[in-house]
Formats: sequence, C-alpha cells, structure tokens
Amino acid sequence: MKYVVTLNGKNYEVEVSESSAEILNVTNAAPVQVVAPVTTPAPAVAPTATPAPVAVGNGTPVKSPMPGTILKVNVTNGQAVKEGEVLVVLEAMKMENDIVAPCDGKVSQIVVSKGSTVNTDDVLVVLG
Repeated sequence: MKYVVTLNGKNYEVEVSESSAEILNVTNAAPVQVVAPVTTPAPAVAPTATPAPVAVGNGTPVKSPMPGTILKVNVTNGQAVKEGEVLVVLEAMKMENDIVAPCDGKVSQIVVSKGSTVNTDDVLVVLG
C-alpha cells in the first residue's frame, strides 16, 4: 500500500507491505493538495413536547413521581375525590403508573392533559 506522509512540511510517498512491518520504498512525492472534508448538515431536531403548565392556586399539589407521558386524566375540575382514587395515568419506561389522590378533597385545578410530557416533581393536579 502506498501512503503520502508529510514530515517537516515535506511530502514523502511511503510504500508499506501488508505482510511485514518494514518500509519498502520512500520517495519524494509531489505536493499533495489538501481537500476540505465534505460536511453534511446536521439532522433537524424534532421539536420537544411543550412543558406542563404551572399550577396556580392553593391546595394540595399532586406531583409526578417520575418523568413520563400522561396517558389518561380520570378527573374533572370540581370533582370530589377520595384518598387513593386514581387521578392520572402516567406512562414511564413502557409502564402505566396510577397517580392517586393523597387525601380526600375536591379537584381545584388540572394542570396536565392527555399526551403531556412531565418531569419529576411537576404538578399534575391540585386538590383543594
């Protein structure tokens, strides 16, 4: 195999055999034109999901225990709920997780909707 090697600004053509580690022939080579590498544009980045809206108001916030996507919202504003009742179904790591009411109360605000992407500790529902 032949290679062009630049050493101290001078180009040398080097021939190397595949079966041995010895250099077979070194000769002065003609100047080599350096070609800039071809660059390809970066792939377009898919838009990220919109963050969940911030909860407004007083009450008991029900927060997401992990990042994920909201599959289902089982409650409506003003609905009375009992402790342990499923408020929201959150998909995380291909598993459905029931997010339950920590106490009895009334839903004063639903912060997320079906398809929303949430992070750990994002407020999902506020109980008043």
